Amino acid sequence: MKEALLIYNPTSGKGQLPGSLSPVLDVFTKAGWLVTVYPTQCKGDAVRAAKELGPRFQRVVCAGGDGTLSETVTGLMELSAPPMLGYIPSGSTNDCATTLNLPRSPIKAAAVAAGEGEPFHIDIGKLNGQPFVYVAAFGAFTHVAYATPQDLKNTFGHLAYVVEGIASLPTISPYHLKVEYDGQVLEDDFYFGMVRNALSIGGIKLPQQDVELDDGLFEVDLVKKPVSLADVTDGFQTLFAQNPVGAGSRIHFQASQLTFSSDQPIPWTIDGEYGGDQLVNQVVNCRQALTVIRGK
Repeated sequence: MKEALLIYNPTSGKGQLPGSLSPVLDVFTKAGWLVTVYPTQCKGDAVRAAKELGPRFQRVVCAGGDGTLSETVTGLMELSAPPMLGYIPSGSTNDCATTLNLPRSPIKAAAVAAGEGEPFHIDIGKLNGQPFVYVAAFGAFTHVAYATPQDLKNTFGHLAYVVEGIASLPTISPYHLKVEYDGQVLEDDFYFGMVRNALSIGGIKLPQQDVELDDGLFEVDLVKKPVSLADVTDGFQTLFAQNPVGAGSRIHFQASQLTFSSDQPIPWTIDGEYGGDQLVNQVVNCRQALTVIRGK
């Protein structure tokens, strides 16, 4: 019999996953899996569980939000031969579920992870050596994901991020950056930037042209320094709408490696969690580093 490790976060989303655990396990059992269940106990616990327990299993399945998935991936990236990864989304936003074409129903997502989905070799990013699944970002709004209390996320879902984002508008501060990427250099003032390998960020679907999850290239979006609050609004409308690249204050390009240099530390967010702050930040694409099960 095949063996799988199910790492799940009992507090993610609205805490509904524990109530679905029995039917989820039934799906795996019917598909021929013997499942060991590990409920995470604290922040960072999924990293340890994936790293220490993962090598014993043919498949590791993560159940939780994007943060729990990111932790699980961080643990698996420590292994020389990581097992295949499945994902059952149950968070507040679930950007990775959108990117991987996964259903929101835990039972349907379990069926995908247990065998109905297809294996896919996906790129994994690293910011200063720290793995991330779908995004590394800095500047306006980026602190909202890790600053919003969990109880607000559970109660209001994506709306909680919107409210906290609006409240952060007066604190927006641009960074003067030198950005080096794949032999190119640009320098300017930016109030927002993200390096992504995803089709959705913060619950907002982004332009999908040329986005390949396994090509070794990130999608990079930078928004220049705003002059007024109206420019802030225009900048994000331009960024998140499917407008032509280069419209307004947005700069977009693809790259496999980037170095961001500034005269002040830049706080980063990776996969919705605080990613540290340094004067020089290096982002590297690890091409096809993991095999995940995605929806067909």
